[in-house]
Amino acid sequence: MSRPLKDECGNFYQGYLDAATGNSVEELLSIHPETIKKGILEIPNEKADYSYGPGKWTIKQMLQHMIDTERVFSYRALRISRNDATPMAGFDENQYADHAPVAHRSIEELKKELLLLREASDLMIGSFSEAQLNNRGIASNASITLRAVCFIIYGHNLHHLRILKERYIVK
Repeated sequence: MSRPLKDECGNFYQGYLDAATGNSVEELLSIHPETIKKGILEIPNEKADYSYGPGKWTIKQMLQHMIDTERVFSYRALRISRNDATPMAGFDENQYADHAPVAHRSIEELKKELLLLREASDLMIGSFSEAQLNNRGIASNASITLRAVCFIIYGHNLHHLRILKERYIVK
């Protein structure tokens, strides 16, 4: 099955779709999990509380955001895969960040949680049939296919790993 078409999700997800390479969900699963895992593991623990500017998230906050978003999109994927047509609201990433204090958490704990979630997401995504990938739901007031959600999950992680490398100087 091919990459998502333009009408398979809201335009606001295009950057995430573009970040995920591959021409099918099967290719996503063969290309990205190890790259994402390696990127997470390479984040230096000593930079946990580093932020590249005023009002910007620390690395720990970025990891928490990636955890939160992985959970939200995995939930969306589950519901769409099960033909649940109930519209799903969007979420305000900054509100989530404001209400997810990370000061008491270690960067190691955040990395571990994200890696476990990623593994669970990969297993769930690998379980979807070709027919399910065409299922549609409503999320953030836009029609979206399960295939697009899968690409967005990987693209979102890759997007933030790129930001960590470019702006937080994580190699």
